[in-house]
Amino acid sequence: MRNIIVATTNIGKFEEIKSVLLHEFDTFYSLRDFPDDIEIDEDSMLYVENALKKARKIGDRFGFYTIADDSGLEVDALGGRPGVLSSRYGKNDEDRINKLLNEMRDVPWNKRNAIFKAYVACYVPAKEISYVFYGYLKGFIGFERVGEGGFGYDPVFFVPGLNKYVAELTREEKNRISHRGRALQAFKDFIKGDIFSNSRALNL
Repeated sequence: MRNIIVATTNIGKFEEIKSVLLHEFDTFYSLRDFPDDIEIDEDSMLYVENALKKARKIGDRFGFYTIADDSGLEVDALGGRPGVLSSRYGKNDEDRINKLLNEMRDVPWNKRNAIFKAYVACYVPAKEISYVFYGYLKGFIGFERVGEGGFGYDPVFFVPGLNKYVAELTREEKNRISHRGRALQAFKDFIKGDIFSNSRALNL
Protein backbone atom coordinates (compact mmCIF):
# COMPACT_ATOMS: atom_id res chain seq x y z
CA MET A 1 0.00 0.00 0.00
CA ARG A 2 1.39 3.40 -0.99
CA ASN A 3 0.48 6.18 1.41
CA ILE A 4 1.49 9.81 0.99
CA ILE A 5 1.43 12.93 3.11
CA VAL A 6 0.58 16.21 1.43
CA ALA A 7 2.52 18.67 3.57
CA THR A 8 -0.12 21.37 3.93
CA THR A 9 -2.94 22.45 6.22
CA ASN A 10 -4.62 24.26 3.31
CA ILE A 11 -7.69 22.15 2.46
CA GLY A 12 -8.09 23.70 -1.01
CA LYS A 13 -4.50 22.86 -1.92
CA PHE A 14 -4.80 19.36 -0.40
CA GLU A 15 -7.94 18.56 -2.42
CA GLU A 16 -6.36 19.83 -5.64
CA ILE A 17 -3.25 17.71 -5.18
CA LYS A 18 -5.27 14.66 -4.18
CA SER A 19 -7.54 14.97 -7.21
CA VAL A 20 -4.56 14.92 -9.61
CA LEU A 21 -2.79 11.99 -7.89
CA LEU A 22 -5.90 10.07 -6.86
CA HIS A 23 -5.01 6.87 -8.72
CA GLU A 24 -1.31 6.92 -7.92
CA PHE A 25 -1.54 6.45 -4.13
CA ASP A 26 -3.82 4.48 -1.84
CA THR A 27 -4.21 6.87 1.08
CA PHE A 28 -3.68 10.63 1.32
CA TYR A 29 -2.99 12.54 4.52
CA SER A 30 -2.72 16.26 5.12
CA LEU A 31 -0.99 17.80 8.13
CA ARG A 32 -4.45 18.19 9.66
CA ASP A 33 -4.51 14.41 10.13
CA PHE A 34 -1.64 14.48 12.61
CA PRO A 35 -1.73 15.86 16.16
CA ASP A 36 1.89 17.03 15.98
CA ASP A 37 2.27 20.76 15.51
CA ILE A 38 5.40 20.87 13.37
CA GLU A 39 6.95 24.27 12.79
CA ILE A 40 8.51 24.69 9.36
CA ASP A 41 10.25 28.01 8.82
CA GLU A 42 10.00 28.77 5.12
CA ASP A 43 12.88 31.19 5.30
CA SER A 44 14.37 30.79 1.82
CA MET A 45 13.72 33.25 -0.99
CA LEU A 46 13.73 30.30 -3.41
CA TYR A 47 10.53 28.30 -3.93
CA VAL A 48 12.40 25.06 -4.53
CA GLU A 49 14.30 25.27 -1.25
CA ASN A 50 11.12 25.83 0.77
CA ALA A 51 9.35 22.93 -0.97
CA LEU A 52 12.27 20.59 -0.30
CA LYS A 53 12.54 21.69 3.32
CA LYS A 54 8.85 20.97 3.98
CA ALA A 55 8.87 17.60 2.22
CA ARG A 56 12.00 16.37 3.96
CA LYS A 57 11.03 17.52 7.44
CA ILE A 58 7.57 15.95 7.30
CA GLY A 59 8.78 12.80 5.56
CA ASP A 60 11.52 12.20 8.11
CA ARG A 61 9.13 12.85 10.98
CA PHE A 62 6.45 10.36 9.90
CA GLY A 63 8.30 7.99 7.58
CA PHE A 64 5.83 8.30 4.68
CA TYR A 65 6.37 9.49 1.14
CA THR A 66 5.74 13.22 1.35
CA ILE A 67 4.82 15.81 -1.25
CA ALA A 68 5.14 19.54 -0.65
CA ASP A 69 4.90 22.55 -2.86
CA ASP A 70 5.95 26.15 -2.68
CA SER A 71 4.27 28.46 -5.10
CA GLY A 72 3.76 32.14 -5.66
CA LEU A 73 2.37 34.92 -7.79
CA GLU A 74 4.84 37.22 -9.53
CA VAL A 75 3.46 40.49 -10.92
CA ASP A 76 5.53 42.46 -13.41
CA ALA A 77 4.20 45.85 -12.33
CA LEU A 78 5.24 45.11 -8.74
CA GLY A 79 8.76 44.07 -9.64
CA GLY A 80 7.92 40.39 -9.20
CA ARG A 81 6.16 40.78 -5.87
CA PRO A 82 4.63 39.14 -3.90
CA GLY A 83 6.61 36.16 -5.23
CA VAL A 84 7.87 33.67 -2.67
CA LEU A 85 6.13 35.74 0.00
CA SER A 86 2.69 35.34 -1.65
CA SER A 87 1.15 33.45 1.28
CA ARG A 88 2.51 36.05 3.72
CA TYR A 89 1.37 39.07 1.69
CA GLY A 90 -1.63 39.48 4.04
CA LYS A 91 -3.50 37.80 6.88
CA ASN A 92 -5.81 35.71 4.66
CA ASP A 93 -6.93 35.33 1.04
CA GLU A 94 -9.30 38.29 1.20
CA ASP A 95 -6.69 40.55 2.75
CA ARG A 96 -4.04 39.49 0.23
CA ILE A 97 -6.32 40.16 -2.74
CA ASN A 98 -7.38 43.53 -1.34
CA LYS A 99 -3.74 44.54 -0.93
CA LEU A 100 -2.87 43.38 -4.44
CA LEU A 101 -5.78 45.22 -6.08
CA ASN A 102 -4.99 48.35 -4.09
CA GLU A 103 -1.33 48.33 -5.12
CA MET A 104 -2.35 47.90 -8.76
CA ARG A 105 -5.32 50.26 -8.86
CA ASP A 106 -3.62 52.67 -11.30
CA VAL A 107 -1.91 50.06 -13.47
CA PRO A 108 -3.47 49.77 -16.99
CA TRP A 109 -4.56 46.42 -18.37
CA ASN A 110 -1.60 46.04 -20.75
CA LYS A 111 0.81 46.38 -17.80
CA ARG A 112 -0.86 43.85 -15.50
CA ASN A 113 1.07 40.76 -16.65
CA ALA A 114 1.63 38.09 -14.00
CA ILE A 115 2.80 34.53 -13.63
CA PHE A 116 2.00 31.79 -11.15
CA LYS A 117 4.95 29.49 -10.34
CA ALA A 118 4.95 26.19 -8.46
CA TYR A 119 7.68 23.81 -7.37
CA VAL A 120 6.46 20.41 -6.17
CA ALA A 121 8.90 18.27 -4.17
CA CYS A 122 8.43 14.58 -3.42
CA TYR A 123 10.58 13.04 -0.69
CA VAL A 124 11.16 9.30 -0.24
CA PRO A 125 12.38 8.94 3.39
CA ALA A 126 13.46 5.30 3.09
CA LYS A 127 16.01 6.31 0.46
CA GLU A 128 16.49 9.96 1.50
CA ILE A 129 15.84 10.98 -2.10
CA SER A 130 13.91 14.05 -3.28
CA TYR A 131 12.41 14.79 -6.68
CA VAL A 132 11.31 18.25 -7.82
CA PHE A 133 8.86 19.26 -10.55
CA TYR A 134 8.02 22.75 -11.89
CA GLY A 135 4.93 24.34 -13.41
CA TYR A 136 3.78 27.83 -14.36
CA LEU A 137 0.78 29.76 -15.65
CA LYS A 138 0.92 33.16 -17.35
CA GLY A 139 -1.92 35.66 -17.28
CA PHE A 140 -3.07 39.05 -16.05
CA ILE A 141 -4.30 40.53 -12.79
CA GLY A 142 -7.87 41.79 -13.11
CA PHE A 143 -9.39 44.90 -11.56
CA GLU A 144 -11.87 43.02 -9.38
CA ARG A 145 -12.75 39.55 -8.15
CA VAL A 146 -14.46 37.21 -10.62
CA GLY A 147 -15.69 33.67 -9.93
CA GLU A 148 -16.45 31.61 -6.85
CA GLY A 149 -14.05 28.68 -7.17
CA GLY A 150 -10.46 28.00 -6.23
CA PHE A 151 -8.59 29.78 -3.48
CA GLY A 152 -5.76 32.24 -3.00
CA TYR A 153 -5.38 34.70 -5.86
CA ASP A 154 -7.60 32.69 -8.26
CA PRO A 155 -10.44 35.29 -8.35
CA VAL A 156 -8.15 38.00 -9.77
CA PHE A 157 -5.96 35.94 -12.13
CA PHE A 158 -7.20 36.10 -15.73
CA VAL A 159 -6.13 33.44 -18.27
CA PRO A 160 -6.26 34.93 -21.80
CA GLY A 161 -6.31 31.58 -23.63
CA LEU A 162 -9.49 30.58 -21.82
CA ASN A 163 -10.95 34.09 -21.48
CA LYS A 164 -11.73 33.22 -17.86
CA TYR A 165 -10.46 33.88 -14.37
CA VAL A 166 -9.02 30.88 -12.55
CA ALA A 167 -11.85 31.09 -10.01
CA GLU A 168 -14.33 30.47 -12.86
CA LEU A 169 -12.75 27.13 -13.80
CA THR A 170 -13.87 23.71 -12.64
CA ARG A 171 -11.32 21.77 -10.60
CA GLU A 172 -10.59 19.58 -13.63
CA GLU A 173 -10.04 22.61 -15.88
CA LYS A 174 -7.80 24.26 -13.32
CA ASN A 175 -5.71 21.11 -12.81
CA ARG A 176 -5.04 20.92 -16.55
CA ILE A 177 -3.62 24.42 -16.92
CA SER A 178 -2.56 25.73 -13.52
CA HIS A 179 1.02 26.08 -12.31
CA ARG A 180 0.50 23.47 -9.57
CA GLY A 181 -1.50 21.22 -11.90
CA ARG A 182 1.30 21.19 -14.46
CA ALA A 183 3.96 20.43 -11.84
CA LEU A 184 1.79 17.63 -10.45
CA GLN A 185 1.19 16.22 -13.92
CA ALA A 186 4.95 16.08 -14.48
CA PHE A 187 5.26 14.22 -11.18
CA LYS A 188 2.41 11.91 -12.16
CA ASP A 189 4.01 11.13 -15.54
CA PHE A 190 7.27 10.33 -13.77
CA ILE A 191 5.70 7.87 -11.33
CA LYS A 192 3.97 5.98 -14.11
CA GLY A 193 7.25 4.09 -13.98
CA ASP A 194 8.55 3.29 -10.52
CA ILE A 195 9.56 6.53 -8.86
CA PHE A 196 11.20 4.71 -6.01
CA SER A 197 13.68 2.80 -8.16
CA ASN A 198 13.82 5.05 -11.24
CA SER A 199 17.07 7.00 -11.44
CA ARG A 200 16.18 9.25 -14.38
CA ALA A 201 15.07 12.19 -12.22
CA LEU A 202 17.36 14.74 -10.66
CA ASN A 203 17.96 13.91 -7.01
CA LEU A 204 18.03 17.00 -4.82
